[in-house]
Amino acid sequence: MRRALSSSLAVAVVLLLALLSAQTRTSKTLDIYVVDVEGGNATLFVAPSGESVLIDTGNGGAAGPRDPERIMAAVKDAGLTQIDHLITTHWHGDHFGGTEELAKRIPIRHYIDHGPTVEPQPASTAFLQNVYPTLFGAAKHTVAKPGDKIPITGLDWRIVTSGGQAIKSPLAGAGAPNKYCAAYTPKQPDPSENAQSVGSIITFGKFRVAHLGDLTWNKEFDLMCPNNRVGTVDLFIVSHHGQAISNSEVLVHAIKSRVAILNNGTRKGGQPEFMKIIYSAPGLEDLWQVHFSQLSGQEYTVPGMFISNPVDDQPAAMPVAAMPAPSGPGAAPPPAHNGRAYWIKVSANADGSFSVTNTRNGFSKTYSAGR
Repeated sequence: MRRALSSSLAVAVVLLLALLSAQTRTSKTLDIYVVDVEGGNATLFVAPSGESVLIDTGNGGAAGPRDPERIMAAVKDAGLTQIDHLITTHWHGDHFGGTEELAKRIPIRHYIDHGPTVEPQPASTAFLQNVYPTLFGAAKHTVAKPGDKIPITGLDWRIVTSGGQAIKSPLAGAGAPNKYCAAYTPKQPDPSENAQSVGSIITFGKFRVAHLGDLTWNKEFDLMCPNNRVGTVDLFIVSHHGQAISNSEVLVHAIKSRVAILNNGTRKGGQPEFMKIIYSAPGLEDLWQVHFSQLSGQEYTVPGMFISNPVDDQPAAMPVAAMPAPSGPGAAPPPAHNGRAYWIKVSANADGSFSVTNTRNGFSKTYSAGR
């Protein structure tokens, strides 16, 4: 009898532990790390299931292993042992440059891209011909098409743009007429890799995120007009580092994000033309920035608590006027930032509530469920 009771007690304990474990899993958050790669892109998503998606790998080349090491710091913080899916939005060096070095540090199981480059350059040509086939040859490779779904437990991950094309049918709950299309003015056609960007809409319960890579102005119109095919989101990972050749009102105003995160550089992104659009977006509560932008000046700069990275040599005073973006071979280099890099972390709940944390200063803000 005593042995039977012991067995029953053991079974009950196992069942209780299993129940508690299941409850713990369902209460986990979707964690998003917006990593500082000096004006490039690297955004790590970790689902409650523990599955991961990395969008882009930052710079390579002269930057060496800097950006892969910064990504690995976020990977370590998340407790990952592999990257389940790597989405390369397009073949510009600030988005794919760290891939080879990152693959030496952690297994990458699935490579996703838009297909061959439309803008051959020495670095991308060498990578695509000599390196990339070896990497995905030991894993899995998918050329993404609009409408594709990436299988991640607990998330609805939809590809909405790829290879210059956009979804034709609206996502669930989307499809209403977009009133901002009436005032849209097109820009010059963009033949570059930016227009080919793989764009994603990610849904976790009632929480939604938009990440469209460097998708440019006219392609945003193709996605959003005459009807808004993606709907609204809670979080917008700002397109193209906050440059004004992207981020039109037909996108930024129509998606009505509550929070926007700008992965910019000190002299890349954040120009007044963009800042005016993002600050006037309906429903926006806060803009967070990975870097202070010299291109914004005082008038368009967010409070310092919302900026995660300074420059190594701090100026004595913030410039009042926005400086023009340097261009041409004689342009001065941006201020250096080669010390510790701080990410912005988002932790989202299935009820739609989420928090954003600046890891440089520990400042965190929580956004309640709903609007």
